[in-house]
Amino acid sequence: MSTNKQTLLLVDDEIDFRKRLGKAFARRGFTVYEAEGYEPALELLKKEKPALAVIDLRMPGKSGLELVAAAAGLDQPPAMVVLTGYGSIATAAEAIRLGALSYLPKPADVDDILQAFSLDPQRAPDPPAEDFTAPSLARAEWEHINRVLNDCHGNISQAAQRLGLHRRTLQRKLHKYPPKN
Repeated sequence: MSTNKQTLLLVDDEIDFRKRLGKAFARRGFTVYEAEGYEPALELLKKEKPALAVIDLRMPGKSGLELVAAAAGLDQPPAMVVLTGYGSIATAAEAIRLGALSYLPKPADVDDILQAFSLDPQRAPDPPAEDFTAPSLARAEWEHINRVLNDCHGNISQAAQRLGLHRRTLQRKLHKYPPKN
Protein backbone atom coordinates (compact mmCIF):
# COMPACT_ATOMS: atom_id res chain seq x y z
CA MET A 1 0.00 0.00 0.00
CA SER A 2 1.35 3.40 -0.94
CA THR A 3 1.39 5.90 1.91
CA ASN A 4 2.25 9.07 0.00
CA LYS A 5 0.03 11.53 1.88
CA GLN A 6 -3.04 9.37 1.98
CA THR A 7 -5.88 10.67 4.11
CA LEU A 8 -7.24 8.79 7.10
CA LEU A 9 -10.06 9.46 9.54
CA LEU A 10 -9.53 8.07 13.04
CA VAL A 11 -12.71 7.79 15.14
CA ASP A 12 -12.36 6.78 18.78
CA ASP A 13 -13.67 8.24 22.04
CA GLU A 14 -10.51 7.19 23.93
CA ILE A 15 -8.38 10.33 23.51
CA ASP A 16 -5.00 8.81 24.42
CA PHE A 17 -5.43 5.84 22.09
CA ARG A 18 -6.67 8.08 19.26
CA LYS A 19 -3.77 10.55 19.64
CA ARG A 20 -1.15 7.78 19.82
CA LEU A 21 -2.54 6.00 16.75
CA GLY A 22 -2.89 9.33 14.90
CA LYS A 23 0.77 10.15 15.51
CA ALA A 24 1.83 6.70 14.31
CA PHE A 25 -0.12 7.12 11.06
CA ALA A 26 1.24 10.66 10.58
CA ARG A 27 4.81 9.33 10.93
CA ARG A 28 4.00 6.98 8.04
CA GLY A 29 3.00 9.85 5.79
CA PHE A 30 -0.75 9.97 6.34
CA THR A 31 -2.81 13.11 6.73
CA VAL A 32 -4.86 12.21 9.81
CA TYR A 33 -8.24 13.62 10.80
CA GLU A 34 -9.54 12.75 14.27
CA ALA A 35 -13.06 12.59 15.68
CA GLU A 36 -14.37 11.43 19.04
CA GLY A 37 -17.82 10.32 17.92
CA TYR A 38 -20.46 9.86 15.23
CA GLU A 39 -21.46 13.47 14.46
CA PRO A 40 -17.96 15.01 14.14
CA ALA A 41 -16.80 11.95 12.18
CA LEU A 42 -19.66 12.21 9.70
CA GLU A 43 -18.92 15.92 9.20
CA LEU A 44 -15.25 15.15 8.50
CA LEU A 45 -16.21 12.33 6.11
CA LYS A 46 -18.38 14.70 4.10
CA LYS A 47 -15.96 17.65 4.21
CA GLU A 48 -12.51 16.04 3.87
CA LYS A 49 -13.46 12.81 2.03
CA PRO A 50 -10.63 10.71 3.52
CA ALA A 51 -9.61 7.58 1.62
CA LEU A 52 -9.44 5.46 4.78
CA ALA A 53 -11.32 5.35 8.09
CA VAL A 54 -10.53 3.53 11.34
CA ILE A 55 -13.71 3.41 13.43
CA ASP A 56 -14.18 2.33 17.05
CA LEU A 57 -17.22 0.12 17.59
CA ARG A 58 -18.39 1.47 20.96
CA MET A 59 -18.69 5.21 21.38
CA PRO A 60 -21.05 7.45 23.35
CA GLY A 61 -24.19 8.14 21.35
CA LYS A 62 -24.35 6.35 18.03
CA SER A 63 -22.18 3.27 17.54
CA GLY A 64 -19.37 2.63 15.11
CA LEU A 65 -21.67 0.30 13.14
CA GLU A 66 -24.06 3.20 12.55
CA LEU A 67 -21.12 5.29 11.34
CA VAL A 68 -19.99 2.51 8.99
CA ALA A 69 -23.50 2.34 7.52
CA ALA A 70 -23.68 6.13 7.09
CA ALA A 71 -20.18 6.30 5.56
CA ALA A 72 -20.94 3.46 3.15
CA GLY A 73 -23.87 5.51 1.84
CA LEU A 74 -21.71 8.54 0.92
CA ASP A 75 -20.75 9.40 -2.67
CA GLN A 76 -17.09 8.59 -1.95
CA PRO A 77 -17.08 6.10 0.92
CA PRO A 78 -13.71 5.46 2.55
CA ALA A 79 -12.21 2.02 2.99
CA MET A 80 -13.11 1.23 6.61
CA VAL A 81 -11.69 -0.91 9.40
CA VAL A 82 -13.60 -1.32 12.66
CA LEU A 83 -11.70 -1.60 15.97
CA THR A 84 -13.17 -2.85 19.22
CA GLY A 85 -12.27 -4.02 22.67
CA TYR A 86 -15.59 -5.91 22.80
CA GLY A 87 -15.39 -8.28 19.86
CA SER A 88 -18.01 -10.80 18.86
CA ILE A 89 -18.76 -12.72 15.71
CA ALA A 90 -22.14 -11.00 15.41
CA THR A 91 -20.74 -7.47 15.41
CA ALA A 92 -17.85 -8.49 13.13
CA ALA A 93 -20.27 -9.95 10.59
CA GLU A 94 -22.49 -6.87 10.84
CA ALA A 95 -19.53 -4.52 10.30
CA ILE A 96 -18.47 -6.41 7.16
CA ARG A 97 -22.07 -6.56 5.90
CA LEU A 98 -22.40 -2.78 6.34
CA GLY A 99 -19.24 -2.05 4.34
CA ALA A 100 -16.14 -2.39 6.52
CA LEU A 101 -13.13 -4.21 5.03
CA SER A 102 -12.11 -5.73 8.33
CA TYR A 103 -12.76 -5.91 12.05
CA LEU A 104 -9.85 -5.89 14.49
CA PRO A 105 -9.63 -6.30 18.27
CA LYS A 106 -8.00 -3.57 20.36
CA PRO A 107 -5.23 -2.90 20.92
CA ALA A 108 -4.34 -2.95 17.23
CA ASP A 109 -1.19 -1.32 15.98
CA VAL A 110 -0.59 0.55 12.74
CA ASP A 111 0.85 -2.51 10.98
CA ASP A 112 -2.26 -4.58 11.79
CA ILE A 113 -4.53 -1.82 10.55
CA LEU A 114 -2.57 -1.26 7.33
CA GLN A 115 -2.63 -5.00 6.66
CA ALA A 116 -6.42 -4.97 7.15
CA PHE A 117 -6.74 -2.14 4.61
CA SER A 118 -4.71 -4.14 2.10
CA LEU A 119 -7.24 -6.99 2.14
CA ASP A 120 -9.03 -7.49 -1.15
CA PRO A 121 -12.80 -7.53 -0.48
CA GLN A 122 -13.34 -9.63 -3.64
CA ARG A 123 -10.91 -12.35 -2.51
CA ALA A 124 -12.42 -15.56 -1.21
CA PRO A 125 -11.69 -16.21 2.46
CA ASP A 126 -8.89 -18.60 3.35
CA PRO A 127 -10.02 -22.19 3.84
CA PRO A 128 -10.50 -23.14 7.49
CA ALA A 129 -7.52 -24.62 9.28
CA GLU A 130 -7.55 -28.38 9.77
CA ASP A 131 -6.92 -28.04 13.50
CA PHE A 132 -10.11 -26.12 14.21
CA THR A 133 -10.92 -25.83 17.92
CA ALA A 134 -14.54 -25.30 18.83
CA PRO A 135 -15.23 -22.22 20.96
CA SER A 136 -15.85 -22.76 24.65
CA LEU A 137 -19.35 -22.66 26.03
CA ALA A 138 -18.54 -19.32 27.70
CA ARG A 139 -17.38 -17.89 24.35
CA ALA A 140 -20.52 -19.16 22.57
CA GLU A 141 -22.67 -17.57 25.28
CA TRP A 142 -20.77 -14.25 24.95
CA GLU A 143 -21.24 -14.20 21.18
CA HIS A 144 -24.93 -15.11 21.43
CA ILE A 145 -25.56 -12.33 23.97
CA ASN A 146 -23.79 -9.80 21.73
CA ARG A 147 -25.71 -11.00 18.66
CA VAL A 148 -29.05 -10.55 20.47
CA LEU A 149 -27.95 -7.16 21.84
CA ASN A 150 -26.95 -6.10 18.32
CA ASP A 151 -30.35 -7.25 17.00
CA CYS A 152 -31.98 -5.08 19.68
CA HIS A 153 -29.86 -2.06 18.61
CA GLY A 154 -28.12 -1.92 21.99
CA ASN A 155 -31.34 -1.87 24.05
CA ILE A 156 -30.36 -3.76 27.23
CA SER A 157 -33.93 -4.20 28.49
CA GLN A 158 -35.18 -5.60 25.20
CA ALA A 159 -32.17 -7.92 24.84
CA ALA A 160 -32.61 -9.16 28.43
CA GLN A 161 -36.24 -9.92 27.74
CA ARG A 162 -35.36 -11.87 24.55
CA LEU A 163 -32.66 -13.81 26.39
CA GLY A 164 -34.90 -14.56 29.37
CA LEU A 165 -32.53 -12.80 31.75
CA HIS A 166 -32.97 -10.05 34.29
CA ARG A 167 -31.65 -6.73 32.97
CA ARG A 168 -29.04 -6.46 35.75
CA THR A 169 -27.79 -10.00 35.09
CA LEU A 170 -27.30 -9.12 31.43
CA GLN A 171 -25.47 -5.92 32.36
CA ARG A 172 -23.11 -7.88 34.65
CA LYS A 173 -22.38 -10.36 31.85
CA LEU A 174 -21.67 -7.52 29.42
CA HIS A 175 -19.23 -5.81 31.80
CA LYS A 176 -17.05 -8.91 31.98
CA TYR A 177 -14.27 -9.35 29.46
CA PRO A 178 -15.04 -11.77 26.62
CA PRO A 179 -13.68 -15.30 27.12
CA LYS A 180 -10.32 -15.99 25.46
CA ASN A 181 -11.48 -19.14 23.62
